[in-house]
Amino acid sequence: MCLGIPGKVIEVHEEAGLTMGRVDFGGVRKEACLSYVPDVALGDYVIVHVGFAISKVDEEEALRTLELLSQMGDLVQQELATMGPGMAAPAVVDDPVPAAVLPRAAGGPIS
Repeated sequence: MCLGIPGKVIEVHEEAGLTMGRVDFGGVRKEACLSYVPDVALGDYVIVHVGFAISKVDEEEALRTLELLSQMGDLVQQELATMGPGMAAPAVVDDPVPAAVLPRAAGGPIS
């Protein structure tokens, strides 16, 4: 599952020519790329998807969304744990593709 989660920008810095920052998601803090939101500033709320801020959002909407997400329990914590730059563990998709749909070079069936 991929979620765009609102968070508050608490730090902004440059890294390898990209605008990066620390974003607080209701107590969970993660590094995120802010380059897609060039007018972002400290204290702004952004929507972060797979480690990239993709848009700004007003504080009221961000807080309302965080409240709804907190009611979803562990789902959001699991998503945050494997999200983007600075993540604690890599995002792993364990959804094997049946051999019948793989190309022959990748072990699929011979036609």
